[in-house]
Amino acid sequence: MEQIESTGMTRRDFLHSCTAAAVTLAGAGLFQGCTIDPVTGQKQLMLMSRDQEISLDKQHSPFQFSSDYGVTQDKELNQYISGVGKSMLPQVHRPDMPYNFQVVNATYINAYAFPGGSIAVTRGILLELDNEAELASLLGHELGHINARHTAEQQSKGQISSILLAGLSVAAETQGAGLGDWTQKLGGLGQGLFLSKYSRDNEREADALGHQYMTQSGHNSKGFTGLMEMLNEMNTTKTSSTQMLFATHPMSRERLDSARERDSGIYRGTHSLSLYRERYMDHTANLRSLKKMISKLQEADKFMAKEQYDQAEDALMSALRLKDNDYTAQVMTAKCLLIQKKNQDAAYHAGLAKQLFPLENQGHYISGLSNLALKKPMQAYNDFSASSRLLPGNPQTTFYQGYALDMAGRKEAAAREYAAYIKVINYGSNKYSQHAYKRLKEWNYIE
Repeated sequence: MEQIESTGMTRRDFLHSCTAAAVTLAGAGLFQGCTIDPVTGQKQLMLMSRDQEISLDKQHSPFQFSSDYGVTQDKELNQYISGVGKSMLPQVHRPDMPYNFQVVNATYINAYAFPGGSIAVTRGILLELDNEAELASLLGHELGHINARHTAEQQSKGQISSILLAGLSVAAETQGAGLGDWTQKLGGLGQGLFLSKYSRDNEREADALGHQYMTQSGHNSKGFTGLMEMLNEMNTTKTSSTQMLFATHPMSRERLDSARERDSGIYRGTHSLSLYRERYMDHTANLRSLKKMISKLQEADKFMAKEQYDQAEDALMSALRLKDNDYTAQVMTAKCLLIQKKNQDAAYHAGLAKQLFPLENQGHYISGLSNLALKKPMQAYNDFSASSRLLPGNPQTTFYQGYALDMAGRKEAAAREYAAYIKVINYGSNKYSQHAYKRLKEWNYIE
């Protein structure tokens, strides 16, 4: 029987543990039973407990936040957004959830929620809002998804397990630079990777709840119709920066009409309340000063998606001329250059990103890939080690730690990382696990 020296496991045990890990991810601790819908008060079949919702959130929201270039370093902006979100919590149906509200540095237009209470809005969507009432409507809608337990409902229908497993599979491909050629998907690293895709019924319910929450917290109902009007207009133009928004939150004219009906009906008494436009403008002034730069980043994203890398690079350089100390701009530039095999320049911009935001993962990760391309394995290893500390749990980082050590000729240390990788990722499931297994066999760690 083949023996893996670093773990003391037989090959049969080793491969069984890989399968078990995948099964555990797909359905750990799930149980079947009836619960009470916190919104309707009716019985519902629910396979995910409150603790499991929180656990799922803690496991996956850090990866999504990082793929969106981390939480903004603009503390004043984040505190303002969080304050507006928290103002609605006395009105929600599940006040005991550990809610948190974040602004992420991504420039595409979206907002999203994880089931345990984590809610994020991108810089891109904040630039499209006109007042605080629209912001409260946006956050209220996401609170609606959490309170109606839409993600847990998807789990109960057997949908979430496949989404998460598919997401991890995609992560392994899009976050990897390959074993020779750089992936052409690097430009879209993880965008929307772990986000739930809601049904039209989910959206209707979240709209109704969000409208309720924002008005009950003291905002003018017209903020909600304003948000729906903006989304409806965006849905007709379907720009590349809204692709993820409408993939996860399907828009329809019905949603706008329903919002107008509620506004002129049950919420007409709120029309004397303020939209708080001036307050929103004051708190987003620094962000709005970056609008031209962010527009260039959105343009670069569009070109990257089309694999038009020369045009993407031009847009990125224009963005950097407008503001060269923006972390997102530096990471995007490093990715674009890396794809074009301009490795030295990619390493330079990744290095700047690390300096600008040392506690965020992507700068270190892209720096590691750049240093691998430059045949600087120990610098790459240090980058991947930093990435692993900042965002633990990404198996692809483990692979690249092994790959860098392998390149440096440090066989024993590389073998440990390779073995750890294929304990999580099934042997043969991708080219990385095949490579790791092959090297372990060549080195007689597998006889």
